[in-house]
Amino acid sequence: MQPCCRCLFLLCVFHLSGTWPDLEGSFTLRLLRTFVFQNASFVDTEGLGLLQDIELGSLDKHTWSIRFYQPWVHSALPRSDWDTIQNMIRIYVHHFIHLIGEGALEKNVPYPFVAQCMVGCEMYPNRTSRAFAYVAYNGQDFLSFDTDNATWVLSQDTSLSRYVLAYLQNYTAFSELLEVLFNETCIDNMEVLLHHGKAALERQEPPLATVFARTPSPAQLLLVCRVTGFYPRPISVAWLRDGQEVPPGPALNTSPILPNADLTYQLRSVLAVFPRDGHSYACRVRHRSLGTRSLLIPWGNPEIVLIAGLAAGLVAALVVAAVIARWVWRCRKHQQMEVSESRNSILSKEA
Repeated sequence: MQPCCRCLFLLCVFHLSGTWPDLEGSFTLRLLRTFVFQNASFVDTEGLGLLQDIELGSLDKHTWSIRFYQPWVHSALPRSDWDTIQNMIRIYVHHFIHLIGEGALEKNVPYPFVAQCMVGCEMYPNRTSRAFAYVAYNGQDFLSFDTDNATWVLSQDTSLSRYVLAYLQNYTAFSELLEVLFNETCIDNMEVLLHHGKAALERQEPPLATVFARTPSPAQLLLVCRVTGFYPRPISVAWLRDGQEVPPGPALNTSPILPNADLTYQLRSVLAVFPRDGHSYACRVRHRSLGTRSLLIPWGNPEIVLIAGLAAGLVAALVVAAVIARWVWRCRKHQQMEVSESRNSILSKEA
């Protein structure tokens, strides 16, 4: 089954020895393939490799050559290995198209339809891992590969899914290949990619946040907190009412995190309130790029406040203020003593 095979072979070629980088958190290596079956004679296909959300590369459907989106991916293997991979990918792609095409013809599947595959592995901070392989049909789960038992499992029970399942279950060489790749190759490949792509994975872009209001009706005010330009993806956005966090509820609506064109992310959080209700509101943003600090954007005040844990920040400010005040006082006292001594000296000479 090609999209999986094509993706899986990409996993295979990343098999190199590397040093495990000093990175935190879990990591996922995913290889995606999409096939649009327009009719019995024309199929359009696209593929992509991802480490976390970093695009590694794709296969040009016209030239069957790999396009590298990151220079450190290309340098991971010699040119001869990449040439071999390209040829194997082409074979697997053609094989999958033939398999699905035959199944569609035998089961009278209406055109057009879309087949997709996602295969890869995830590594956790304690170095344990899990592998996965999924096939979808028209955007719905179709088949999945049980890595523990090395067998395919139906996600939806249709004549087409049973046909493909039966074919794959009898294709023992492919299942064995999957098992080897999942149990041995994928994690090794990920370690190599993490080593080469450490700088890209550690990239941090701080969020930009603004607060504005919309009035859908005289009795309702929508406070909108727009946060954009941040990377990596994880972020925390909350509304504060009189300094207390507003709990989830029908008045609070936060959008999914969406990508920007510059490889950063954005989201919006909207809070419905009553106009002139007497409360103060602020949007609080926490992100890895800010460290222990937070962005605090009060409603009605365009100034963005960067806070570093209010208690610690306040204490530090008071300490600094006290030190400065004492230093100024001592300087002034010293100057006064010098002036006094100078005057006494002058009076003594005149006498």
